[in-house]
Amino acid sequence: MLPVSVWEKESFFAPRDFIIVGSGFTGLWSAYYLKKRFPEKSVLILERGIIPSGASSRNAGFACFGSFTELQSDSNTLGESEMLELMEMRFKGLEKIRKKFSHSIIDYENLGGYELISTELFTDINALRTSIDFLNNKLQRITGKQKTFQLNDSKIKSFGLGGSHHLIENKLEAQLHSGKLLEALVQLVNSMGVTILTHVDVKKIEIETKHVRLETNLPITLLAEQVLICTNAFAKSLLPDLDIAPARGQILLTEPIDGLKIKGAFHYDEGFYYFRNLNNRILLGGARNKYIHEEETFSADTSESIQQELEKFLKEIILPGIPYRVSLRWSGIMAVGKEKKPIVSKINDRIFCAVRMSGMGVALAPQLGKQVAGMV
Repeated sequence: MLPVSVWEKESFFAPRDFIIVGSGFTGLWSAYYLKKRFPEKSVLILERGIIPSGASSRNAGFACFGSFTELQSDSNTLGESEMLELMEMRFKGLEKIRKKFSHSIIDYENLGGYELISTELFTDINALRTSIDFLNNKLQRITGKQKTFQLNDSKIKSFGLGGSHHLIENKLEAQLHSGKLLEALVQLVNSMGVTILTHVDVKKIEIETKHVRLETNLPITLLAEQVLICTNAFAKSLLPDLDIAPARGQILLTEPIDGLKIKGAFHYDEGFYYFRNLNNRILLGGARNKYIHEEETFSADTSESIQQELEKFLKEIILPGIPYRVSLRWSGIMAVGKEKKPIVSKINDRIFCAVRMSGMGVALAPQLGKQVAGMV
């Protein structure tokens, strides 16, 4: 890179009040709330890629807060109160997105959410109804609905789904265009005076007496009063003590399918499989639980083993007897840990972080951005 000029040094690379590392959903929402709280302060976002290169632009575009079996599993592992707290954060985050952006700008479609549940998991349909009623009672305070989830097996045939399953419907869930939501957020924070620099890879952060020093791939050191780390799975390179591990989520997209019956956002196997329509195409992701250790990787490649599992599910469950062709395959790197709850933390007086979204960054980011911006 060329040596820095005085003009660059005193503008693009000038010391800032706040530097945010990572321009994904969490970084952008954090910038938004920082400028809302401190409109006179300077905010700079640093992004390693040309565009966000973790999971924000490489996910499935679900506007969801958790399937029935996922919330059941969370209640068993986290405890009921923590499950409800986490679900409420997701629910409120999605509310914020709906209120802040026109649905047409981000391709927000409220087509409902569904979960396929194997009849082997619930052999007694009355026991399933009882479990749904129990969870609905807990969620009513958050969603305002008596029946957040309801059994609707009659729709299985209309969707053309294969296999022996029950179908749980959730009319509050939706889908959106992740890329367009990111673009809308970028335009929003730019209008508030936030600067975003791309192709900047932060290598090291050092605290000094009056500021934080950031060493990057640039030929100049960047300085800030305070720094927010919002790089999710990649945060461990800067904050090695965090309980974070990468989790690759692989996806495939079909070419257009004439007469496609699938409409909505679907879950299966505690959310480890997920699919939706993208107009008249099927977008399918997941199967990470089949090769859980192999998918703990930062590699953004796709693997033959996972893609084969996805195509098997596509043929047997989603499109039984219907020919298709795959047009795209990709992956995004999520962050997981020993706990599912996100990490929103004050590391010290100058460094803060909001990371470990566990695959729910779209919904969680508005709330976590607000939370971490309130800590500085």
